[in-house]
Amino acid sequence: MANFYTDNEDIRFLFHHLDMARLAEIMEEGFRFHSEFDFAPENVQDAMDNYERILGVIGQIAGDIIAPTAEETDIVGNTLNADGTVTYAPGIREALKRLGQADMMGFTLPYRYGGINCPNLLYTMSNEIISRSDAALMNIYGLQGIAETINAFASEEIKQQYLPNMANGQWTGAMVLTEPDAGSDLQAVKCRAYQNDKGEWFVHGVKRFITNGCGEVLLVLARTEADITDGRGLSLLVVDRGPKVRVRRLENKLGIHGSPTCELYFDHAPALLIGERQRGLITYVMSLMNGARVGIAAQSLGIAEAAWRVARDYAHSRKQFDTAIENFPAVRELLVKMSVDIQAARALTYWGSYCVDIEMGALKKLEFTEVPADQAKELKKLARTYKRVNGLLTPMSKYYASEMSMRVANDSIAVLGGSGYMKDYASERHLRDSRITTIYEGTSQLQVIAAVRGVSSGSCETVVTDIITARPEWPAEIQPLIEQIRTGLADLAESVAFVKAQGGTEYMDLYGRKLVDMGIALIVGALFCDAAVESAKKLAVARRWLAEKMPELKMNKTLILSGDRSVISDFETLAGPVPVAE
Repeated sequence: MANFYTDNEDIRFLFHHLDMARLAEIMEEGFRFHSEFDFAPENVQDAMDNYERILGVIGQIAGDIIAPTAEETDIVGNTLNADGTVTYAPGIREALKRLGQADMMGFTLPYRYGGINCPNLLYTMSNEIISRSDAALMNIYGLQGIAETINAFASEEIKQQYLPNMANGQWTGAMVLTEPDAGSDLQAVKCRAYQNDKGEWFVHGVKRFITNGCGEVLLVLARTEADITDGRGLSLLVVDRGPKVRVRRLENKLGIHGSPTCELYFDHAPALLIGERQRGLITYVMSLMNGARVGIAAQSLGIAEAAWRVARDYAHSRKQFDTAIENFPAVRELLVKMSVDIQAARALTYWGSYCVDIEMGALKKLEFTEVPADQAKELKKLARTYKRVNGLLTPMSKYYASEMSMRVANDSIAVLGGSGYMKDYASERHLRDSRITTIYEGTSQLQVIAAVRGVSSGSCETVVTDIITARPEWPAEIQPLIEQIRTGLADLAESVAFVKAQGGTEYMDLYGRKLVDMGIALIVGALFCDAAVESAKKLAVARRWLAEKMPELKMNKTLILSGDRSVISDFETLAGPVPVAE
């Protein structure tokens, strides 16, 4: 029987390579929970064993239960009922039931609410495994960030009301943000929330493109301050699915058919305020979306892994001209590029998740533990440092992994040729599913805008430098690769300086993607070198990555230093006029 954790060598390698023990110490707070909850780990080794068991369970459910129904789910989709409720595809219903029974729906929640208190890194790994089996299911499983947000910002009364049933899988949630006229620009949200004479809250308005909008727990971004038209007038509220909330339509989508994307109408629906007024977008939704973006990076990885496996198997078994097509150099190049691309995105995303856990651990210790003043000062410094790092790595991971997913899914079809274009193979489904990953939770363009700040501010250089200076001495076979990275850092610094010298933001916006691509090439290169110390395979991967990416980095530097603004200055000529119907 298939197990999507144990059969993935790279995930297992990174599980042991990254300092998971440090994260266990953070999550278990010195393993103090074991005295209250006997199932909580009592030491580091116990936690590590528990984490691997969890991934093994997820992998088994993914391989045995979810993957076999993914094709049917894609065909059947969801059903909008006459009463405004939604019925999931049979495979989705069964998968959610099994995951709930296995206690996997409260992955990062504290034990006291029925959660299993795991690090975000482990949750990211589980999201990839689920996504490989069915990307559509991950859109529901991966919304556990709803519960995380309630846990982080809501009152204890609200936590007790919602979290136990979310942890046991009885309730699922939805991020209810987008509106017909407020997509990427959430400051334009018009859906309103108001209080009656008793101080009770109600939500009224329309939301669109809501993933799992049929869920039981709806976190709604709404305008509570009628006189404030920007993001400062928005608050976050929780609304129960009920007679005052109606799914008006299900979107007819290119892919992820098993994930219901809903248009919702709130007819003065009762609500509860999360946290404080006016912090809905500025604090709470930004926190929620950062987690969601890492989740989409993991979803992208799962789709790409599934697509690569179809291509790898087909190239090995398909014969043309009396030989397997994997023996043709052009096909080999495709397969190698796919494999290295996936490993690069995984290294970047997992490292980003690890850094999130470090930041969150420091903040949690500051908030809930009495520590001496000098230790509090160090924790604050650690939290600030990793906040800057995560401000770079989160959008980078989402951008790179999602674009990678599309490339790999497309190349999978290329390897299969005509067969890949047919529905006889899953490759075409993987390509359809991958396309949305570059769009929702912030388009690739928005991720670049966010990430380029970290590149231009020096955070990227700091991340790379920290990785390559963490070891007092590199093995002789890795030292030449480290020197390439140092040269690349100098090229990046020169490019950043040139962009800043142009003044304003226009040139930065124009060449932002190239700067971010340069940064990703160096961060991933450093991570591969670090992994190569423990793995001969990773040494080969590091060499291949740098052999391909360093020339690209030089090319991007040349383009940036060219000063060419023709895309802006000659836009009408180069893009052509707006087509006019005859």
